[in-house]
Amino acid sequence: MAPRILLARHGQTAWSLSGKHTGRTDVPLLDEGRRGAKLLGERLHRAPWNGLPGMEVRTSPLLRASETCELAGFGDRAVAWDALLEWDYGPYEGMTPDAIKAARPDWLIWRDGVPAGTPGSVTPGETLADVTARADAVVEWARSADRDVLVFAHGHILRSLAARWLGFDLSFAARIRLDPTSLSVLGWAYGEPAIERWNDTGHLA
Repeated sequence: MAPRILLARHGQTAWSLSGKHTGRTDVPLLDEGRRGAKLLGERLHRAPWNGLPGMEVRTSPLLRASETCELAGFGDRAVAWDALLEWDYGPYEGMTPDAIKAARPDWLIWRDGVPAGTPGSVTPGETLADVTARADAVVEWARSADRDVLVFAHGHILRSLAARWLGFDLSFAARIRLDPTSLSVLGWAYGEPAIERWNDTGHLA
C-alpha cells in the first residue's frame, strides 16, 4: 500500500474567524471550534475510517491543533511535532491580509513571504524556503513506511504540505483554500502523488 497522509485543520478560533494571521500565538479554540473538532472525531471513528487503527498520528504542539486532536479522540496516540507548527509570520503576526496590503498592495504570502528580519531581530518571520523545508520533512516522514498517517495542524502549513506532496512550489498553495476543522487526504493516482480529498467539511453540516 502506498502511504497516504490525512490532514485535519484545527477548529475555529477568534483569530481565524477574523482573518488574522495566527502563527505562533497560542490562540484557543472557540466553542464552535471545539464542537467542530468533536464532529470531525465522530466522523473518523465511523465507517469507512473506523478510528484509523494502526495509523500514526502527529500534531502541532500549539493549543488550537493539539486540542482539536484531543477532542477528536486521537490525543492518546498523537506525538507533538514542531515541524507542524504554523508559519512564523514575524511582524505580520496578528494582522489581516487587508492590513498588510495597506502597506504592500501587491503582497501575496505564497509569492512574497513575510519579512525575515535581520540577525538579532525581535520578530523575524520564516522565509518561503524555511516553510518549504519543514513541509518537505513532513512529506518525507509520511512516505517513509507502509502505513497511512494523520496530522493535526494549521491552514498555511497544511496547504504547504499539499503543494510539496504534489511536487509543486509553495506558490501552488495559493490555489487551494482550507477551512477550519476540514479533512483532506493526500494520496496517489496512477503512481503519482495526488489529492484524494480536499477541504471536506461535510461533518460540520
